[in-house]
Amino acid sequence: MTAFNYTALSTDGKTISGSVPADSRAAAIAAVVAKGLSPIKVEEQGSGKKNAVKPFALSLSLGKNGSNAASKPGRVTQRHVEAFTRELASLLAGGVPLARALHLLRRESKASGPQALWSQIHDDVVGGTALADALAQHPRQFSTVYVAMVRAGEAGGFLDIVLNQIAEFRTREQDLKGKVKAALVYPCVLAFMAVGVVGFLMIFFIPTFKGIFSDFGANLPFLTQIILNASNTMTSRSGLVVLGLTAAIVFGIYRYISTDAGKRKMEQFILKVPGLGNVVAFFAMVRFCRMLGTLLGAGVPLVASLKVAKEAIGNQTLADTVAHGIEEVQRGESLARALGSSEKLFPATVVEMIAIAEETGRLDKELVRLSISYESELDRKLRMLVALAEPLLLFIMASIIGTIVIGMLLPIFKLQELIK
Repeated sequence: MTAFNYTALSTDGKTISGSVPADSRAAAIAAVVAKGLSPIKVEEQGSGKKNAVKPFALSLSLGKNGSNAASKPGRVTQRHVEAFTRELASLLAGGVPLARALHLLRRESKASGPQALWSQIHDDVVGGTALADALAQHPRQFSTVYVAMVRAGEAGGFLDIVLNQIAEFRTREQDLKGKVKAALVYPCVLAFMAVGVVGFLMIFFIPTFKGIFSDFGANLPFLTQIILNASNTMTSRSGLVVLGLTAAIVFGIYRYISTDAGKRKMEQFILKVPGLGNVVAFFAMVRFCRMLGTLLGAGVPLVASLKVAKEAIGNQTLADTVAHGIEEVQRGESLARALGSSEKLFPATVVEMIAIAEETGRLDKELVRLSISYESELDRKLRMLVALAEPLLLFIMASIIGTIVIGMLLPIFKLQELIK
């Protein structure tokens, strides 16, 4: 058992110093609280300031029962993270110290998952860890972009402003992603229906014609034979083999595109698809401009902002072009000239507006304005893409079903000719 020196406040406001034996610093804090004192500093004897805890923060590091409240976090959704970000920004803007703000958020949390996670973050911060480092230990809830922005806010002394900007950024990001998902719903439903209808025809409808066609006494048309063979395959044991092979191929493709090389190949292919590639690049540009404008508005240096904003693009192929632009900015080139080399991501009109914003000193505001303006343009492009995809999917669906129906009718027409 180790001895810990402490400095604490009594109920009448007097400063009291002493020492307590404990197995750990958390146990020492609990012992000090049990004496009815409010700890200011607790450190292991002989450790100097290495394990010292910041004033005020220690009194908030324990739960109601004097035990460490942190436990393994349960399910924490993005909605919880957004609420946490907004509330923490409001508390910090109101002058509440960081440790106390985290304690209040932990105490007010109703769900067990978020409460456990906020407790872990609170205890890490109380122990002297920077907030960004504490958040970085939970990558599933806090992305690298989120952590980078918090780190910049801590370094610049404007954490409340950065957190508020993160909350606004995430809200707009969710709105933008919601529009993309909503645009994909109808095409996905059509594709699912097409697969279901074809599967029903091949498994349940076509087999009823087998007995009829077997009594024809004549060769069946080539198209009919193909359809019947496909139906036989799907309804026999060999159909399970085909299904297994198909699943294996899909899984192999999934594993391949999960690698860096496969992901890049997939991204390059998507960017070359007419219509879709343009929308993907537009989406990446909107995210990049919003993130860069938000960081610059928060006082983060240009090069550091560019490196963080590059991670928000979400497309490694396009991010590589921005990485080249960052190198040019570090060599002294203007941002507009550096980004102008990536024509796929930044149209000439956008580059020109960025150049004017640099000259007038309004780069952060102009980038945010561009992101809002082009978000409406992206919504229009998405609607147009869906409007084109719907008739295309309907045409493909009708063609497949029509081919099956015609293949089943051809033998009947041939039978009528034989009868004549």
